[in-house]
Amino acid sequence: MLKVGLTGGIGAGKSEVSRLLASYGAVVVDADKIAREVVEPGTPGLAAVAAEFGPEVLAADGSLDRPALGTVVFADPDRLAALNAIMHPLVGARSAALEAAAGPDAIVVHDVPLLTENGLAPLYEAVVVIDAAPDTQLDRLVRLRGMTPDDARARMSAQATREERLAVADLVIDNDGPLEALEPQVREVWAKLVERAGASSGPRPE
Repeated sequence: MLKVGLTGGIGAGKSEVSRLLASYGAVVVDADKIAREVVEPGTPGLAAVAAEFGPEVLAADGSLDRPALGTVVFADPDRLAALNAIMHPLVGARSAALEAAAGPDAIVVHDVPLLTENGLAPLYEAVVVIDAAPDTQLDRLVRLRGMTPDDARARMSAQATREERLAVADLVIDNDGPLEALEPQVREVWAKLVERAGASSGPRPE
């Protein structure tokens, strides 16, 4: 098994890179998806978040009101740290279970948005960073996700800098350009991961 960490700033394009890697044969463990699962209604995770942040972060149906929680934590590093203290153990346990189920010959790609911020690079045999300029990230967040510029900047500033992410990278994918420029780069990275894994079978890029 080859354990790979995949990261990039908000708006860098992790979802598309993860989708492509999965199509080539990677087992993708998506930390954001898991983070949603562990705070679904009725979970201990949601109960812990509500106890820490109060009923104002719950929607009328009892589910987590993500925009309300985001407004609180992304403006206050201490509150963000409190949320992370709840979430990280839950996400880590679920990620480990999915990895264990992948099998000994798998290339397991952990999509971890806060890999750099939380000092997680040493956990992986290879770290892939999706790189995009801050102006590109800001444009995508405002134009594609409907954020206000101030909200987008706040979320970007809560993450590691571009330089900090690149410092932990073994492989870099440049996603500053159009979508059609991304796929050839991801194929090249996949080929390098297959080589690192020493895999003798399974999907290969053409």
